[in-house]
Amino acid sequence: MKFILNGPLKENILNLMRRIGYQFWGSNENEKSELNFIRSLGERSGFPRFHLYLKIEGENLFFNLHLDQKKPVYRDAPAHSGEYDSELVKKEMERIEQILK
Repeated sequence: MKFILNGPLKENILNLMRRIGYQFWGSNENEKSELNFIRSLGERSGFPRFHLYLKIEGENLFFNLHLDQKKPVYRDAPAHSGEYDSELVKKEMERIEQILK
């Protein structure tokens, strides 16, 4: 699920993401302006978890959110059981938008 936060921002990106409960997970090797953040739903294994790709373009932030249901099964493969438009993902997007308004 994708959405945009129009800038300018009042705080730096890491603080902004901490405020909505996400931790930095790295950057995309292929796309340097894209950052990865996760928010675990409380399981010891770290799954399920929300996974958020954040792309920075000028003063705007482009969010791409999905839910990783479980760890990838195949070694060195990005495939996983992801939900992109489920009701849970929609509610999380609404929660984020409410906090960031």
